[in-house]
Amino acid sequence: MRVLIVGGVAAGMSAAARLRRLDEKAEIIVFEKDEFVSFANCGLPYHIGGTIAKRRSLLVQTAESLRESLNIDVRIFNKVTAIHPEAHLVEVEDVRSGVKSIEKYDKLILAPGAKALRPPMPGLDHPAIHELRNIADMDGILAALRAGAKRAVVMGGFIGIEAAENLRERGLEVIIVEKMPQLMVPLDPEIAFFVQDELERHGVKVLTGAAVSGFRDEEGRVIVMLENGVHIETDLVVFALGSTPFSDLAAAAGLKLGARGGIVVDAQMRTSDPDIYAAGDVIETPDFVTGNPSYVPLAGPANRQGRIAADAICGRDSAYRGTQGTSVLKVFDLTVATTGLNEKSLKRAGTEYSKVYLHPFGHVTYYPGTAQMHFKLLFCPNEKKIFGAQIAGYDGVDKRIDVVATAMRGNLTVADLEHLELAYAPPYGAAKDPVNMAGFIAMNMLRGDIRFWYSEDYDSLPPEAVILDVSTRNEFINWRLPNAINIPIGELRDQVETLDPDKVYHLYCKIGVRSYFAHRILAQNGIKSKTLAGGSDILKAMRPELIHRAGTAPAPRMAAAAVIGALAPTDTGAPPPAYQIPEGGTCFGTGTNGS
Repeated sequence: MRVLIVGGVAAGMSAAARLRRLDEKAEIIVFEKDEFVSFANCGLPYHIGGTIAKRRSLLVQTAESLRESLNIDVRIFNKVTAIHPEAHLVEVEDVRSGVKSIEKYDKLILAPGAKALRPPMPGLDHPAIHELRNIADMDGILAALRAGAKRAVVMGGFIGIEAAENLRERGLEVIIVEKMPQLMVPLDPEIAFFVQDELERHGVKVLTGAAVSGFRDEEGRVIVMLENGVHIETDLVVFALGSTPFSDLAAAAGLKLGARGGIVVDAQMRTSDPDIYAAGDVIETPDFVTGNPSYVPLAGPANRQGRIAADAICGRDSAYRGTQGTSVLKVFDLTVATTGLNEKSLKRAGTEYSKVYLHPFGHVTYYPGTAQMHFKLLFCPNEKKIFGAQIAGYDGVDKRIDVVATAMRGNLTVADLEHLELAYAPPYGAAKDPVNMAGFIAMNMLRGDIRFWYSEDYDSLPPEAVILDVSTRNEFINWRLPNAINIPIGELRDQVETLDPDKVYHLYCKIGVRSYFAHRILAQNGIKSKTLAGGSDILKAMRPELIHRAGTAPAPRMAAAAVIGALAPTDTGAPPPAYQIPEGGTCFGTGTNGS
């Protein structure tokens, strides 16, 4: 059997290695148009920042090592230019010599990956504008740093934020320019807020709602022109707006493509031609939650898809079960992670959903070295099915998102989260793990033990609504919602009789724990109430203009012109305190917090 593979790296090399393990006799040829067939592209930003010190650490395998260890014929600098499915032939060009050849196959695997999304903009070919997709791109950015670049503008999502962090670690002045009103579109705005806050805390300037109209040269530097008229002069631009499937070959060969331009495959990675398979960033896959076609270019799914394609070619019963979109990102000291669908997607689809927030610590607070995380869980109120989760925090975020992702794969519900038995010792967690707590709160809601009001309800509260802050007096003095009254939780039982049973009290506190306690007190005394989901921490994240001391004017985020004027070397700031006990000495939201 002769198997040709177009493209290396994640999907292609995973398929090639699996094929060899299953079939020692197969002739396996991999065509890679670039120099490097197997490299750690997720590590590129961290070599730029210096965390990964040695460039060669990013080179996982070479053509020579693959030939020696797995007897795979890897042909670098070889570009497949055409596919002829009826004849089972591909045309290949050596990009160095220009020599062309024709190769026959029994089975063909397409894994060319994706290409950078490059919308038409004037000046995009400026030499100071760099992508960050491969080793050559990384080398180009490093060359700009060695040439003395001091200021960088970054455009893009996950890769862009990683690039911004690592350029800042190198001492550059960095601006992130984002067309959307928030960073990191896969997140909902209130969780993305914490990412922006962390970036700004480390001296990265962030412009959201700022569309780039083009670029122009000025004596070797590049001017980034925004649609609002602001111009930013910089030494370096990292252009990482995302990717689109590299499906041109497949389209020309008549293979079926999906609405997003990716190759359509079945669960065994077969394309519309039974002898051609595809895997990785070039394909569309079913969304795990909805079953609808989706395009989610991630390394983990790409590796599994390559393996499944090899299994199918060798007659193994292996099938891909959809893409969940589980991802995690380091943003200086912060970790942010997501799995499944976000609230924006559920709204667009018209899906009925419920949501809860919680702010647990990574582990018990009496053991040092932890901080609060911000946890959002989305689920079906009828079937209790988990739709997705998002978490931002400083420790223990990755393992909590992985537990939720695994629960979703196992078709567990929010009711099952209550009963998960997870490892506990003071350095690692709490007797009530944050995932358990998410299940407790969700089920409290579904059982009717708690009624929520949400941050987005704030502007539409009726005039007769009573907003009741149950925080301490000092907290109330420092920050409060307009027209709120204050009865600290410790005094509420003594004042229940003064409350009007005909009104609905909209309770809040910082993270929602004390207001939940208050809600249960009032409910059992015949007083109608709702508690603010996620507390004022989430309200402030959704309405950042509210972040100010009571009685003073709000402090809005800097306008674009102000950001440009403020670009100067800044102190990156100290990391956040490990934890902070609220006034009064009780650490709400930890260990023994209410559920």
